[in-house]
Amino acid sequence: MVTADRLSREEVVAFLGGQRDTPEDLEALSGGSWSSAWAYRAGGEELVVRFGPQVSWYEADRMAVAFSGPDLPVPEVREVGTAPSGRAYAISVRHHGRFLEDTPVEQAGAIAPALTRLLVALYRVPAGPDTPVVWHQGAASVASWREYLLDGLVDDPGKLVRGWSAALAGDRELAALSAAVTERVRTLVEACPERRDLVHGDLLHGNVLVSPDARRVEAVLSWKCSVRGDFLFDAAWCSFWAPPFHPGIAAADPLSGLLRAPSVRAEPGALLDAAARHHCYELHIGFTHLGWNVWTGNQADLTATARRLAEVLERGPLPLAGD
Repeated sequence: MVTADRLSREEVVAFLGGQRDTPEDLEALSGGSWSSAWAYRAGGEELVVRFGPQVSWYEADRMAVAFSGPDLPVPEVREVGTAPSGRAYAISVRHHGRFLEDTPVEQAGAIAPALTRLLVALYRVPAGPDTPVVWHQGAASVASWREYLLDGLVDDPGKLVRGWSAALAGDRELAALSAAVTERVRTLVEACPERRDLVHGDLLHGNVLVSPDARRVEAVLSWKCSVRGDFLFDAAWCSFWAPPFHPGIAAADPLSGLLRAPSVRAEPGALLDAAARHHCYELHIGFTHLGWNVWTGNQADLTATARRLAEVLERGPLPLAGD
């Protein structure tokens, strides 16, 4: 299974010893499949240092600071580079909170408006006419939003996550499910507009911190999966994962809040074919995570994801306001 390359306390202390200010109160942080994160104090500030495999991921976090606002708080990234060990690292200002997905059902009423504000804030980040889909990479890897979606269906040996298609094809049930999902996504993608809204692409899995009372989003982390596409994608991310795995988020129903948002409803065409688009994105998210779980060797999550994907496929598009 792929996990973060964990550093020892001694290694982190040695790295921070080369910083300008003496670090104090070093604390290992949880969360994150790829990064090893440590909090500390230095120069009167609370900071976080992360270590991971690719500098470009942390550069995306530094670029995303430009999007930060009251409802989309992005921690300031102070430094990005390569440590003497060869690992990429980033030093950022620490934000406190608990993970969004840990919100209990009892606080669904409190988190719902905060999630709506977050999704609307992402939707309202402006984009120029020539903004690429993969906005934080120097060379555009795909030319269009539809191409990006279809590219996710392909087991490309040049990608980091690769080699999963043979395992899916070798399992009769997974092969049938994958074929059915692929066929439907290829049909639905025609309804997906060439928008360039800001899509975070991974709002769960330890990447959003919320206040203890669940009334505020305190930080939006890890922008390496972020793209410019259709704002309904992030809502589909929540609606795909939440019902079986995160009941508090499911009860908050962030999709409904986004669809009712005045700024969304005021844009002509914003919700055209919304049900088909949302369904396409749910299926895309589930399919790509079949490959992810094969690649990481996580059989339990592969089984759970396949079960959820089959449910969404059988259910079909949700009836959404605005269609």
